[in-house]
Amino acid sequence: MHSIKSLTLDELAGRFADLGEPAYRARQVIEWLYRKRVGRFGEMTNLPAALREKLSAEFDEQPLEVACRTGSDDTTRKFLFRLRDGQMVETVLIPASPALYGEASDRRTICISSQVGCAYGCKFCASGLDGWKRNLDAGEIVDQFLRVEGESGERINNIVFMGMGEPLANYDHLLRAIGILNAPWGAGVGARHITVSTSGLVPRIRDLADQPLSIRLAISLHGATDEVRDRIMPVNKRYPLAELLEACRYFRGRKKQKLTFEFILIKGVNDSLAQAGELGRITTRLDAKVNVIPYNTVEGLSWERPSERVQDAFMEELRRGGAVATIRREKGHDIAAACGQLRLRTLADETAETGGSTRGSEKPVAADAGVN
Repeated sequence: MHSIKSLTLDELAGRFADLGEPAYRARQVIEWLYRKRVGRFGEMTNLPAALREKLSAEFDEQPLEVACRTGSDDTTRKFLFRLRDGQMVETVLIPASPALYGEASDRRTICISSQVGCAYGCKFCASGLDGWKRNLDAGEIVDQFLRVEGESGERINNIVFMGMGEPLANYDHLLRAIGILNAPWGAGVGARHITVSTSGLVPRIRDLADQPLSIRLAISLHGATDEVRDRIMPVNKRYPLAELLEACRYFRGRKKQKLTFEFILIKGVNDSLAQAGELGRITTRLDAKVNVIPYNTVEGLSWERPSERVQDAFMEELRRGGAVATIRREKGHDIAAACGQLRLRTLADETAETGGSTRGSEKPVAADAGVN
């Protein structure tokens, strides 16, 4: 049984036509879902009772279950959602940074997951510690947005696909979800306020560049040379820096907007002045910007955050050559906001409570998580 939130307006109209219902019924349902935020068909009172029963039989109307919710001193909030099969994903709501957007900014950013777990094994990240389980469907992606708005009572106007998983490894569901989140009849978030982050899946970066929507692209770079990036990002062995940067040039030429490089600063790994200088050269050649993020400690991993003195020296060297760069001293550090931590912690707690088994099917499924 699939979520009705995976369907576009035109597809929903087609379903109603198959049921012998007029097309305007589709718009009525869309109004309930995305304007009134009512997901249960029994509450859609302007639909005939018989139609509501048909919809309940055909579609899953169960919203994502909030398994855990945490908040931090800076008002960053993390939500752990349990899916219909018992798997869990994390979604984070991030307030505006006064340093970047001003005290009066109403910017609210949601960090959305695209997969349960991750197959790409970035060495600093908790998302892949328990392996990859499955892709999320478009409805599960869209519902994260709707549920967080409902739970927080806040209007979200900025979306980043930087949660659990590699978004471009779930390309078809990702694009469908983006279309629904962007559509005037859907969530209505402008394309320029939607960012897709990738570890560097070169073929999909090129595919995304050819899409008509002017969405933004962020690259999880984390190493300015192959030698360093190989230590941190296993995907670099498949798509080394030269190939990745060429794909970035292609995207930049098609979209005419700045790229963003994400660079998590890890003590003794990529925090040298040599890395800063090379990162600056990459950035200026592509007319990109850099977000430097001091490492957010992950339980079970040995990486550490460099001192603020080292962070400041890195930033000074990075900017020396004219690079546009900001440092983001991680929000949510006190709530384990780095991807995957809350899920792993909850799974461990549930395993302890149940004597070795967790609720749901937390086992890998047979599917290709990668890109051909």
